[in-house]
Amino acid sequence: MTLSLFHDVPASESLYATFERDRVLARLKALDARAERKGLKALDPRKNRLIPIGTEIDGKGRVTKNGYGLFHLSWKAQQHPEWPEMATAELEEIRNRIKQTHKATLRFLIWAGMGGSAEDKNMYNAAGLLKRGPRCYVLDSTDPAKLKFILEDMCRRSGLRLGEALRRTLVVGMAMGMTSYEPVLNLEKLAVLYDRHKIDSRPNFIYMTLPGSLLDQFAGKRGYRKVELQLDKGNSTAGRHSAPLTRGSLYPLGLSRVDLRAWSEAAFLTEEDIHVAWRLAAFLHAQGTAGRDKVTLLLPKPWAAASLWTKQDFEESLGKSEDLGIKIVIDENIKLANYRSPKDPVQDRAFLAVQVKGMAETSSQKIALLRRAGYPLASLVLPRGSLLSGYMQFIHYAVFGLAYLRDMNFVTQPNVELYKAITARLFAEAQRAGGVDKSREWQKMKSSPRQARFRNSLTLYYNRLAVDFREFKMDAPALYARILGDLASDRRVEYGELTFFGDTRYSSGGRAMRKCLEKAAERVFRARLKMPVDVYEGPAMNHSYHEMIIGHGKCFSTVLLSEKAERLAAADYTAEYHQAQFLATQMALAERGRPVVAITVKDLEEASLTSLDEFFRQVSGHLRGWKV
Repeated sequence: MTLSLFHDVPASESLYATFERDRVLARLKALDARAERKGLKALDPRKNRLIPIGTEIDGKGRVTKNGYGLFHLSWKAQQHPEWPEMATAELEEIRNRIKQTHKATLRFLIWAGMGGSAEDKNMYNAAGLLKRGPRCYVLDSTDPAKLKFILEDMCRRSGLRLGEALRRTLVVGMAMGMTSYEPVLNLEKLAVLYDRHKIDSRPNFIYMTLPGSLLDQFAGKRGYRKVELQLDKGNSTAGRHSAPLTRGSLYPLGLSRVDLRAWSEAAFLTEEDIHVAWRLAAFLHAQGTAGRDKVTLLLPKPWAAASLWTKQDFEESLGKSEDLGIKIVIDENIKLANYRSPKDPVQDRAFLAVQVKGMAETSSQKIALLRRAGYPLASLVLPRGSLLSGYMQFIHYAVFGLAYLRDMNFVTQPNVELYKAITARLFAEAQRAGGVDKSREWQKMKSSPRQARFRNSLTLYYNRLAVDFREFKMDAPALYARILGDLASDRRVEYGELTFFGDTRYSSGGRAMRKCLEKAAERVFRARLKMPVDVYEGPAMNHSYHEMIIGHGKCFSTVLLSEKAERLAAADYTAEYHQAQFLATQMALAERGRPVVAITVKDLEEASLTSLDEFFRQVSGHLRGWKV
């Protein structure tokens, strides 16, 4: 691997020298070996700086989990060349069990998980790595629409009735948090469908989780097979760190006949490669301390799907500090007109361009343009034939390197837990009250005077903002523009998010919503405010970039929901929990003083989305000439 740094000011070489001076790699391996030999009780956070950075520690200062499994597995796999064949044999046994029980071959894979437990599967799908296996669907939402349209797609593609399609389906539940309820809810609804079709679901369901978690409690009672996430039977990886070498990552690849031995060996980085990752970390840290913490990522076209996974790895791991964050900006067309000049004192961009020799490259012309313009740029060139697993392992080391330089824990996710706890309280209240729409928080939102209608198709709610704009006689687009413009003009916000709480992958209405928001992102944030913006669906990404939005802040959040909710009657699946997550996200942000507004649309029909598009078009017009 070759790393070239351009406009490396302030110079990062002295920061990189820290890793060599502190003998970090040797100490990492020694710490991991000690934890293996003597157990967690032998780890004293007061005596080793690496322990608070990469482990979970309770209130009494005791280590409760070693989080360095993302490195440990690579080192261990080199000593266990039999692991790829072991995973392949396990998958064959799973296929055979389904075939023997149902006299049917495996055709579909439904992976139920959130955030880091799911995003690598989305990446593999988009990168074409899963084409040769059962069709993989990622069930990373509690919107009933997602499961509903997955099932419809299965039946449409196969020409089978639902019961026959279910017999040919492997369902995997994965949760690397004790309190993750979303995969439990989805497995529960799928189990209802199997029961109603009088199908023995036990051969079709497996799960990966922590002992005693909500998922473990549910699936264990149903008699589903628990599969250890790590091939060494350990428990030292977070969900976002589970790729590329745990069963959670290897199973979907193995089902698609990917060469698991080559995949694993590509993740065996040399010491030189690891130090390249730490040199990159030093560059990113130096840029971040200088205020250039929006890192725009450029990947080769075949690896474009890795952008969101990379973003999640960085932001969920490093988004805890109010003082210093790192924003990974993805899915942008390079347009100098959308960026501040390198000479502008509030220019906050740095760039990371990744190329692979022999692969369809990131545009060399655009990279050269950025260099000539004077933007800070790191150019990483990987050898011919590199696999995604090697890139992923490299990114893990870069993330750790930043954590080391910032003296920050990179395995915990306290802000994700905040939103999950609020959701649980809301959902419990909703069940007592007879629905989320009868809960106090929902009623408070709906009855708040701090709202504005637009064309009888959408409603803007700004009741959770600290500032009241009622004294201004403005319509909804002007009001949104005024709120956003005011916050951006004095740098209280430096980037935005447009998050739709609903499926944007499998339903036509959701895909149309995604296109509408992408257009709004370009018009309002990038072109008008020269500001990066995230567009995705909730609550999937609440498990990743919300760690930074809540923890680090400086984001203007817009969360959207369709008033017409989908339901899957056959499984008694309603949108109650999903709506609770929509509310809980706003509450978690407001609790930490983060600016958030909500928009509800009448439905996902063409007329409603046309109105939403017009809303953002008018917002863009109101922001024309706004000084930021």
